[in-house]
Amino acid sequence: MRKELFEMSTEELWERFPIFLVPHNDKWKLYYDEMETFLKSILSEHPVDRISHIGSTAVSGIWAKNIVDILIEVSKNSDLGETANIIEKNGFIRMSADAKRLSFNCGYTKDGFADRVFHVHLRYTGDHDELYFRDYLNEHMQTALEYETLKLRLWKQFEHDRDAYTDAKTAFIRKWTAEARKVYAGRYG
Repeated sequence: MRKELFEMSTEELWERFPIFLVPHNDKWKLYYDEMETFLKSILSEHPVDRISHIGSTAVSGIWAKNIVDILIEVSKNSDLGETANIIEKNGFIRMSADAKRLSFNCGYTKDGFADRVFHVHLRYTGDHDELYFRDYLNEHMQTALEYETLKLRLWKQFEHDRDAYTDAKTAFIRKWTAEARKVYAGRYG
């Protein structure tokens, strides 16, 4: 009998859900739009300031993990725990949590990835560096292609170690996010 996801160790989860990259798919925008509508519906009684498509699937033309990342920003006087409970009651699994950031997934099964996979990041409004990074890559294709090249190089090296894969991209992301914050100062209030 197969283990449930919550029974698996981190290493078992990484083995079941490896890093994999695929060419850009225009359907990712459609998947995001559908999930945004769903999230707005389930959170209609909670103060959501903004829902945004983030991550590499939101960058035109580059390879990405076939996982649509979504950022939900709520006002600073909101109760993240209440909002998180609504998200979990509607089919999402909590991946990580601290006082100001929670992450959820949808589309992970004990048999592997479903056809559509989402990561939802719940945060207070203003914790949104990903918006600047996304915009910068979409408006600076050479930098986007450098990011794609970095990810393709790291993919097989860290196929079964998501933390190492993420850590290896951090310096690049920080550099270009800082540049984007200068270029787009005040864009997101």
